[in-house]
Amino acid sequence: MNISSLKQYKTQSRYIVISTLLILLFISPVSVFAQDPDSIATLRQMGNAFSSIAEKTSPAVVALRAERIVTRDSQSMRQGPSGEPYSDPFEFFFRRSPRQRDPREQRAPRQPRRESRTAQGSGFIISPDGYILTNNHMVEEAEKIEVELTDGRKFTAKIIGTDPDSDVAVVKVDAKDLPYLELADSDALEVGEWVLAIGNPLGLSHTVTAGIVSAKGRSGFGLATFENFIQTDAAINFGNSGGPLINLDAEVVGINTAIVGAGGNIGIGFAIPINMAKNIYDQLVENGTVSRGYIGIKFEPLTPELAAGLGLKEDTKGISVVEVMEDSPADKAGLKRYDAIVEFEGKPVEKSNDFRNQVAMLNPGTKVQMVIVRDRKRKNITLKLATLPSMAELTGALPQETQKELGFSVEDLTDELAGQYGYKGLSGVIVTSVDDGSQAAEKGIAPGALIMEVNQQKVKNAAEFNEAIKEAKKEGAALLFVKRGRYTFFVPLKLPKE
Repeated sequence: MNISSLKQYKTQSRYIVISTLLILLFISPVSVFAQDPDSIATLRQMGNAFSSIAEKTSPAVVALRAERIVTRDSQSMRQGPSGEPYSDPFEFFFRRSPRQRDPREQRAPRQPRRESRTAQGSGFIISPDGYILTNNHMVEEAEKIEVELTDGRKFTAKIIGTDPDSDVAVVKVDAKDLPYLELADSDALEVGEWVLAIGNPLGLSHTVTAGIVSAKGRSGFGLATFENFIQTDAAINFGNSGGPLINLDAEVVGINTAIVGAGGNIGIGFAIPINMAKNIYDQLVENGTVSRGYIGIKFEPLTPELAAGLGLKEDTKGISVVEVMEDSPADKAGLKRYDAIVEFEGKPVEKSNDFRNQVAMLNPGTKVQMVIVRDRKRKNITLKLATLPSMAELTGALPQETQKELGFSVEDLTDELAGQYGYKGLSGVIVTSVDDGSQAAEKGIAPGALIMEVNQQKVKNAAEFNEAIKEAKKEGAALLFVKRGRYTFFVPLKLPKE
């Protein structure tokens, strides 16, 4: 064998050895695993456990269909390329003509078109007499709700109560001896625990998926006013809303509510902790509404920088009081701006969102204990919780009834909006939406219009506008001074007199 042949032989031999090793690497684990009866038994045992849980709990999970009537705006206000509003589909083509249409010109009101929409989701029975927990966004304002069990039985449900602030709702069917689920203690749930999600994703009734608890205490998504979500990688898709998240004891730990990713499951789903839902359920069944505890402070997280600024150690955990509402429980108990709340009901305050939820979960009238730090000294505070005001009352926004009476909504005029609509140097509030067929729409108010005065009083922001409208209701009328495009004009509105 010559040198060239020898080199070729060695090269071929090397490739054969490497190839053999690679094949062994891929095949050996499979072969070893296939020959390991203990591993297979473990997998079978886990599969049997999931099957047992699904078999036990699925009969109490319902497919839910909620029908609501929506009104389509057949005369909705449109905007041209420059952002200036126009109401007629051909108006844009004539905007450069010498005569622009006066926004006060009357238009024959068109009848809005009512359409039926059906939402599909899930729920679960928690009592043998037919009480069902689900999501508020599934059933709110529904005119008809139908639930279907695994055995094919169908019932028409009625709404017992809804709570948009937590996205929890309770409905009931008229039946007895129904299968129902037990509720667990979601506070005891640990990250890494196995959980099952059961529901009606994409209309596929009673689908079961498995995963683990990925995290707890998730918030800040804007899905509800009070958020404390359980995060899971158990597959959740559209239609799982309202279904149960179940632990290995076949008990409910959460209500599946939302997913991250518009296209469907990507392994990040969120569920409302069942402990939060329990409190809401009890109140909705008893009263039909939910009342929450209220201290009466504005606060922010105690960051290391803020703690240092208050003369505290940088690793101090808690919240800092920014504002104390007049005549609130906090005011009566003597809380002050710059106080740091470090303990609540005997437990350290770790996160501002947790503190907010803990207060809200308590009933009005409950006496609570807090530890604050003021001037670097710890102090015990006792106060009696009041009832949390509505968001409209807290923010100064108009009640929903008044919004409907006006027929439009407004927001502050920012520099960006002023530039977009040609209102630089002016002050007022800008109209964001107008109800079709309302007196405001018929009198020329449209999205993009600037309201500068109410009853001859200038309004510089939405808060001042809201206060002016509240005062106007005492007289039963409001005279608005409005600018729209190059027109300025008066709009008299009738309001129910208070």
